[in-house]
Order: sequence, then structure tokens, then C-alpha cells
Amino acid sequence: MQQKITSLLFDLDGTLIDTNELIITSYLHTLEQYFPGEFQREDVLPFMGPSLFDVFQGLDPEKAEEMVDVYRKHNIEHHDLLVKEFDGVFETIRTLHENGYKLAIVSTKKRDTVLKGLELTNLKPFFEAIITMDDVEKLKPDPEPLNKAMALLDSKPEETMMIGDNYHDILGGKNAGTITCGVAWSLKGKDHLLSYHPDYMLDKMSDLLPIIGVHPQ
Repeated sequence: MQQKITSLLFDLDGTLIDTNELIITSYLHTLEQYFPGEFQREDVLPFMGPSLFDVFQGLDPEKAEEMVDVYRKHNIEHHDLLVKEFDGVFETIRTLHENGYKLAIVSTKKRDTVLKGLELTNLKPFFEAIITMDDVEKLKPDPEPLNKAMALLDSKPEETMMIGDNYHDILGGKNAGTITCGVAWSLKGKDHLLSYHPDYMLDKMSDLLPIIGVHPQ
């Protein structure tokens, strides 16, 4: 029998909060400056997940840092207008918190952007630990961010679940030895995520509760 899950690690963007439109418009704004007319909306979907620097480094190593700055400026200016939580997220996270689960965010974003998203959606008080790109040397799918989060929560991999919308989250969980869970509202599609064989798949956020044995009143 599987050990009881006590700890839940969540990716943020695309999992708890809908930043998809913000990310896409920030990429298109930046790419239009450096590669006019070369990128359409569907062209930037593969850029969702990896770090900004990795994406821009692959396009133009000499201007990568400059492009990251342009992206971040646009992203922060439009953040509060375009970001919202996915349906059922607040209620589910609050229920987990009320039931004594240990919760952490594990994100590839910078800490200031992560905090901005959590504060905007009123989710911040529920999380005991927040691991961002500023806290680690290697990002997901490397296990380092997940291991750091588990250390802060005082949790073991076998009692921990990693939940995310990207293959980095599923592979990161597998590399760290946790249970893994994908979300069907991933912009890249449910089937794409299923090809990485997560242990569970959520069609809506509240599906998580019965999986871990929580029955809301």
C-alpha cells in the first residue's frame, strides 16, 4: 500500500495560476523587437516551461540577457491585468491547508514574480515553502528544487507529490523520487503530459482531494 501523502509541491504558472496569456504576449512582444515578423502565437508554445535565459540563449546567445530584460519588463507591467487563478484552485489549496498538508511552490520563475502571482491570487498564506530560480543552481527537471522544498517541509519523497502542467514537473518529480501528477489544462495538452507517464492526471484541481484521501465537507 502506498504511503500516505503528507506534502504537495506545486508548480505555479500554468498549474495554479493562469499566466499563459501573459507569458505568450511577453514572448511575442520581445521576439517582435528582435525577430520582426518571424514568430506567431503557436511558435512560442514550446518556450513555455524552460527558463527564459535558456530559451533566448537558444535564439541568440549574444542578446539573451538583453531579451530576458525586455521580456521581464513587459511581463511585470502587464502581470495584474492578465493573471488569474484556474477554477477551483483557491478552494482546493485552502482545503489542503486546513487539513494539515504541507504545501510548497517549486517554480522556474524569479522569486519576485512568483510572489506577485501568489499575492494577487491570495494563495501565499497557504504555502510553507517557496523555491524559485533564485534559490537553486539547477532548475526542474533536475531534482535540486524539489529536494530543497522537501527539506524545508521536512518531508520524504515517498510521502510527497509533485503537481505541474509541464514535462519538467513530471520528470523533476521522477528524478526526485516523488509521486507525480499532471494537470489536463496544460497549454501543451493532456496527451503531451501523459506521454511522460505521471502517476495521476487532474481534469480539475479539486480532483486532487479524493486522490490523497481528503473528502471536503
